[in-house]
Amino acid sequence: MRDISRRGMIGLGAGAAAGLGLAACGTASQDAPGGGGGSRGDGHPGAPRQAAKPIGDGSTAFTGEQPGRPDRPEPLEPGETPPQFVVFSWDGAGEVGTGLFDRFLGLAEKYDARMTFFLSGLYLLPESKKRMYDPPNNLRGASDIGYLTDDHIRQTLKLVRRAWLAGHEIGTHFNGHFCAGSGSVADWTPSQWRSEIEQAKSFVKEWRTNTGWTDLPPLPFDYDKELVGGRTPCLLGQENLLPTARRLGWRYDASSPGGRQRWPRKNQGLWDLPLQEMPFPGHTFEVLSMDYNILANQSVNTTRAPSYNYPAWRTQAAQSYISGFQRAYETNRAPFFIGNHFEEWNGGIYMDAVEQAFTYVARQRENGEDVRMVSFRDFADWLDVQRPEVLARLRSLEVGERPAGGWKTFLRDVGKDSGRGSGADTDSDT
Repeated sequence: MRDISRRGMIGLGAGAAAGLGLAACGTASQDAPGGGGGSRGDGHPGAPRQAAKPIGDGSTAFTGEQPGRPDRPEPLEPGETPPQFVVFSWDGAGEVGTGLFDRFLGLAEKYDARMTFFLSGLYLLPESKKRMYDPPNNLRGASDIGYLTDDHIRQTLKLVRRAWLAGHEIGTHFNGHFCAGSGSVADWTPSQWRSEIEQAKSFVKEWRTNTGWTDLPPLPFDYDKELVGGRTPCLLGQENLLPTARRLGWRYDASSPGGRQRWPRKNQGLWDLPLQEMPFPGHTFEVLSMDYNILANQSVNTTRAPSYNYPAWRTQAAQSYISGFQRAYETNRAPFFIGNHFEEWNGGIYMDAVEQAFTYVARQRENGEDVRMVSFRDFADWLDVQRPEVLARLRSLEVGERPAGGWKTFLRDVGKDSGRGSGADTDSDT
């Protein structure tokens, strides 16, 4: 196996999957999403606490405050050590019968953790209705990911409902996942992004009309209010997406084509929460914190490499995530963002690695450490109440840099008299 430089590795993460005939972010091929759970009945502790009020055609409904959300965040006190935030996120978030959506919902339930699911709107549109989708710069009905079968759409609806009732966030991964060629999202204008977003929302808000099904309960949220962030296909097109996202009232974006393990700042008014470079055991370069990028470096884009490689690659992937967590936790406490897909590449080793890392992080919290496994939205909530001076001081720490004199000294005199923060970021709002 050849080494891929850090620069080349990040480039692969942004778009190399086009050469595979599959997408780096969310695919409905045989190497993609999974799950097998059912919806939660009204008697389940996670069910809505008030009668559902249908919205539009009844595909969604207002059901009151979302269950399972963290307590209201508070600003750090002077000298207080910041928590270690970890966000696990999933691109596509569709179900094709492999059990993975259900598997990781169950894991989150076991450890009382929250995640973000970036739902591809197209995963709720029957293929028979594909011409309803009018993608910018592409033929009507075109998509670089496959449409789901009717049965898999039904299962996706059940699992998305279950996820929201457990406190997870439902963001967006948009629709057709165009990463290459003249129709790539890299070249879309702000108005074209607006069209893509409105279509993604409509497929979620009108699944009942589009499918004709009346035997499933509505999704228990108002998607116009629920949707506050997303991740673009192949991490492309952020520059022109952000003006539209800001006008729509989004609060963050997770589409930056590579970040470092430092405290975040805002970009065009939104929190910029990118995938991050993390240690890659056995190499001098780092790898982006996503399953596809690890695969690209291990098997050079092959999703069915010889199986004798799997044990070592599985261990390497898990240790990469764990090393990224440890580096942040032991030094600057920068949030750690991990992105993945419900896939079975190379025998499912990357899903095993994510579960190992998830379990490791959760057990640190069980051992009394201040580790918070949250969604991007929940993390944005925390950022928004922090004093700007405190966030600026946190951003001064480099990757792997410990605060001079310890946290009590480092944050002792910052923002004492500025009152409750609003998370303003005036020195970095570009």
